[in-house]
Amino acid sequence: MPPQRASTVRATVDFDKPGKQTGFIQVPHSSHDDAWGVVPVPVAVIANGRGPTVLLEGGNHGDEYEGPIALGELIRDLDPAAVSGRLIFIPAINLPAVMAARRTSPLDDLNLNRSFPGDPLGSPTQQIAAYVNDVLFPLADAFLDLHSGGSSLAMIPSAIVEPAADPDRMRRNTAAAQAFGAPVAVVIDNRGDPRTATASAARAGLTVMGTEMAGAGTVSIEALKLCRRGVRNVLAHLGVLPPEMADPPKAPTPIYELASPSAYVLATDEGVFEPHHENGDEVRAGEPAGRIHFLGDPSRPPVELAYQADGILYGRRHPGRVWPGACCLVVARPLEGRRRPERRDVRNRVRLRSQPGHRLLHPLDEGPAGAVAQ
Repeated sequence: MPPQRASTVRATVDFDKPGKQTGFIQVPHSSHDDAWGVVPVPVAVIANGRGPTVLLEGGNHGDEYEGPIALGELIRDLDPAAVSGRLIFIPAINLPAVMAARRTSPLDDLNLNRSFPGDPLGSPTQQIAAYVNDVLFPLADAFLDLHSGGSSLAMIPSAIVEPAADPDRMRRNTAAAQAFGAPVAVVIDNRGDPRTATASAARAGLTVMGTEMAGAGTVSIEALKLCRRGVRNVLAHLGVLPPEMADPPKAPTPIYELASPSAYVLATDEGVFEPHHENGDEVRAGEPAGRIHFLGDPSRPPVELAYQADGILYGRRHPGRVWPGACCLVVARPLEGRRRPERRDVRNRVRLRSQPGHRLLHPLDEGPAGAVAQ
């Protein structure tokens, strides 16, 4: 491992001390109105006996809420005696963005999840990324990065498989995502971007998984229930929590992938986007996906957009307003080499409503002969 880069970030907890601790990761930030201040990123450590170390992160994007809520509950409720190993929680890692309910930090306008491996002497977001990359990743055996769709996307609640070239690491990442127990698991490479937290953790040799909960800039009741259960399932799968604290899935989780760039339906004009399908619907390449309306020019007909891939509608844009290049829709296809689910399977297992007021269907809700409990 390369030598650790010099950093001025300090933690107020002792990562080697047994028991439960809460404190802060202090990121120096000298601003106009606070010469020697810090950004106090909350951190907690629960350690007991021998076992793996798992790093759990929420709030990478400040407008994604299910993960931070679930991690905060675990910090408060978990008895150290139930732990075999060590849990390091950073439930609001991008604290400035969390407090501002923004995807990017208001301090430097950077996206933390496109800032790894960071710069220990850079802006606040770069320093946070560098501390996680240089200090916390070397302590850990596994990394859980809890995301939702944020303000701009409504997603099917899912476990995310971080792709890995090494077959054993890919197997471990997939097994962790399967253990979470989401309606679907999706292999996502973020358009091949290596600057994400999960990509950096994978390069460090950790077992890595993530989530995409419902999103749309709100808290989904059903997605939060899933997140609470799923985190405990993964921790039990990794051996840090006892099996009796888990509620493992009773059916295999179907695995999909985003086949970049054909997975994304992008806007071609500025206007208001009207989608044609709900999340979970089966769609086909070439099929009309939606259209862009021009409200300021009623004489101009809408522009039609089409899907570029077969699969299920995995995510829809939440705000109506779009502009050229804006992501309107995301299509996930069954992972290469796996059986394509029957249409009934797609609707029963995966046709989820991530908008407020809709109930999410989960494999555990299925009754006899594939019926779905309503």
